[in-house]
Amino acid sequence: MSDASQRKNLRPELRIFIASALSIVVILIWAKFFGPKPPAQTPQSNNTAVTAPATSGTQANDAQSSTPPSSTPAKPASIAAAPPAVVLGEKQERPIVVESDLYRVEFSNRGGVVKSWQLKKYLDDAKPRQVLDLVHEKTSQEERSWPLALTLDDPALETTANSALYVSSASGNLTAPADISFSWSDGHLEITKKFHFDESYTTQAEVTVKYDGKPVTAGLSWLGGFGDLTVTNPRPIETVNIVYSEQGKLNLLPYKKVEDWDKVPRGAWVGGKDWTGIEDRYFAAIFLPANGNVTGSMETRYWKVWHTVQIAGKDVPEPVPQISTAIAPQTSLRLFVGPKDYDLLKKMSPPLHSLVNFGWLEIIADPLFHGMKWLHDYIPNWGWTIVVLTLIINMLLFPLKIAGYKTTLKMQRVAPEIKAIQDRYKKYKMNDPRKAEMNKEVMAVYSREGINPVGGCIPQLLQMPIWFGLYRALNGTIELRHAPWIGWVTDLSAKDPYYILPLLMGASMYLSTKMTPMTATDPQQQTMMKFMPLTMAGMFFIIPYPSGLAVYILTSGLVGIAQQYYLNRRHPLNPTNKLAKAK
Repeated sequence: MSDASQRKNLRPELRIFIASALSIVVILIWAKFFGPKPPAQTPQSNNTAVTAPATSGTQANDAQSSTPPSSTPAKPASIAAAPPAVVLGEKQERPIVVESDLYRVEFSNRGGVVKSWQLKKYLDDAKPRQVLDLVHEKTSQEERSWPLALTLDDPALETTANSALYVSSASGNLTAPADISFSWSDGHLEITKKFHFDESYTTQAEVTVKYDGKPVTAGLSWLGGFGDLTVTNPRPIETVNIVYSEQGKLNLLPYKKVEDWDKVPRGAWVGGKDWTGIEDRYFAAIFLPANGNVTGSMETRYWKVWHTVQIAGKDVPEPVPQISTAIAPQTSLRLFVGPKDYDLLKKMSPPLHSLVNFGWLEIIADPLFHGMKWLHDYIPNWGWTIVVLTLIINMLLFPLKIAGYKTTLKMQRVAPEIKAIQDRYKKYKMNDPRKAEMNKEVMAVYSREGINPVGGCIPQLLQMPIWFGLYRALNGTIELRHAPWIGWVTDLSAKDPYYILPLLMGASMYLSTKMTPMTATDPQQQTMMKFMPLTMAGMFFIIPYPSGLAVYILTSGLVGIAQQYYLNRRHPLNPTNKLAKAK
C-alpha cells in the first residue's frame, strides 16, 4: 500500500481525535467562564456569638438584623436539618415595676435583674427616714452586679446573659398578683426567666438556660450587697451573713468566713442545702425549694468582692458578700425577701424562724422575747410592754431578794468579828499560806451563824443574764426596730440619742445601792459597790446599747428602791431588832 493510501485511510481517525480534543477544550472553557456558579455560603450571625460570647445583647441584635437571609440549598431528605436559629432581644433598656402593699420591685430588661427592692412597711435609718431599699444601687453599679442576675460556669456567657436586652412579657407598672417573664437568645445561648408575684413577701421564680439546645446549670443570685445601708453602729457589713440550712441546721457565715471571688472555682456548686440566702440584722433574702419542704435539693456558691467606701473621709476597702443558688437542670424556686418576723418565718415551708438568732443566750432571750410578744397583744406600746415585763420579773425575784436581805443583816452583825480576823492576817501577802488560815476562820464564823456568803448577791447575779438576754432580744428582733416609747425615745432597739435614760438609770441604781446594807467590810470594796451603778450608766454612753435595755434597768432600779424601802421598814437596821428579824 502506498503512503498516499495510508494517509487517506487514517484521515477519519485523526478527524475523530481532533474533534474529541476540541470538544473537551470547549467544555472546559464554557464551564470556566459561562457555566453556573456554586451557591455562596453566607455566614450566619450567630457565628459571631460563638467566637465572642461576651458581646452585649444590643450588639448581637444589631449583627443579626444586618445579616441577609441564607440561600443555602435544602439538604437531602435523608439528613435531618438543624433547627433555624431563634434570636430574641430588644434594642433599648426599660424598667418594669411590680408593686403590692408590702413591696415595690423594679426590674430592668437589661439582664432581667432587679434595680430596687423596697419594703413599704419599713423605713431606713437615714435622716429623714425613707422607705427601705434592700438593693445597694451604688455598689451594684460599681460591680455591675444586681440581684436576680445569673451565675454560669462560663464567665463569658455569664457576662452576656447579664448584659443582654431581654424581651419582657410586660411593661410599665404591674400590681400583684402579677407574672413577668424575660426571654433572650443569640441563636446559641437561650435564656428564660419567669417570676410570679403575689401579695406576700414570697416570689416564685423559674430560670431555664440552654446552649445549642442543651441545658446549662444556672444559679439565681443576690449580688451587689444586701440590707439597710443607713445603719451607723455597727457598720452595715458587720451584720450581713451568708446563711444556709443543711440537714435542718442553720449555718451563718460572716464576711470574714467567705472566700474572695477569685478563690472560688467556676463550677464549684455545693449541694445538699435545704435553703440558702443572705441576711442582715433585721431582713433576709432566702432562696427556697419550689415545692415546700424538699430538704437537701439546692446547690449554692458564695463569695465576696471588694469595693471602696468612705469612712471618716478616708477610702476604705469593704467586702460585699454574694450568693447564688441553683437546682439543676432547671432552676425553679421561691424567693423570700422581707423582714425577719418570727411568726411570719415560722409559717414558711420550710420554717425559717431560726433566722431570728439569739446566739448562745437563746435559752434566756427566747423566753423574754416571747413573753414580750404575749404582753404586746394586750399592751400596744413596746416600751410599756418592757415596763410591765420588768415588774413581773422583779416580783418573781422578790422572795429571793428578801432572803438575800436577811443574809445581808446576818453578815452585818458578824462584820466586826470578820474584820478582826482580816486585820490579824492583813500583814501577809495574798500568796502566803497563812492567808488560807484566815479564810478558814472566816468560813467558820459564817457556818456558825448559818450564813451563805453569796446569798445576798443572788438577786443581782440573776439580773445579769436577764440583762444580756434582753439585750439580744431587743437587738435582733424586727418587732422592736423603730418601736417608739415616750417623747424622745423613738427607737427602743437603738441608743438613747440624748442619754437621758442612762442618767436616770444610773441615779436609780445608785439610790437603791445606798439604801441597801453593805456586806463588804473593806472600805475599798464599799467604794467600788457605790460607784458600780455609775460605771454601768457610763457604759451606755460608750456602747450603743438599746434604749429598751435602759428602760428595763431603770424600771428595775425604781422597783428596787420601792422594795428596799419596804424591807428597811420591815427589817429596821437598829441593834435591838437586827438579830431578832434576821433569825
